[in-house]
Amino acid sequence: MSKKKLVNIDLTDMAHGAIQEKLDNVMDDVLENILNPNCEPKKKRKVTITLSMTPTETRNSVTLDAQVKATLVPEDSATTTILVGRNSTGRIEANELKSGTPGQTYIDPEDGKLKDDKGTDIDKVEAEGKDKPAKASTIIDFQHSQKKESN
Repeated sequence: MSKKKLVNIDLTDMAHGAIQEKLDNVMDDVLENILNPNCEPKKKRKVTITLSMTPTETRNSVTLDAQVKATLVPEDSATTTILVGRNSTGRIEANELKSGTPGQTYIDPEDGKLKDDKGTDIDKVEAEGKDKPAKASTIIDFQHSQKKESN
C-alpha cells in the first residue's frame, strides 16, 4: 500500500525549471571559483536557496519567490613593490621593482634578457650611459692609501 504524497512540490520542475536553471548557473560560478588558481583552494564556498512564500488574502494560494545565490572566495590580492624617487631634474619617478632587490639585475624569464631592477634591458641602459658624461668615481681604494703610507 503506497502512501499518497500530500505536498507535491518539486524544485527541479517549479517555475518551468527556472529554479533549477538558477541553481545550475550559480553552481557554474562556484566551480569556476574553485578552479581559479588565484583563489584560496581550501576555503568553503556556499550556495543559498531562499524560498519566500507570500499567501493571498484568502490563503488558498501562495506566491513562491526563489532566489539562488553563491558566496564565493575572493581572489588573492596582488602585491608588488614600487621604487619611488626624484630624477636628476627633480621630477618624481616611479617604477615597479622587478628584480626583487633595488639595484639588482636579473634575467627576465619571459625573454631571457638581462634587465635592471625596473625591467629595462641592460643593453639599453648601457647604450644610454655611453651618451652621458662619465661621473667622478666614488670608489675609495683603501689599499692604495696603505701602499703610499708604507713607501
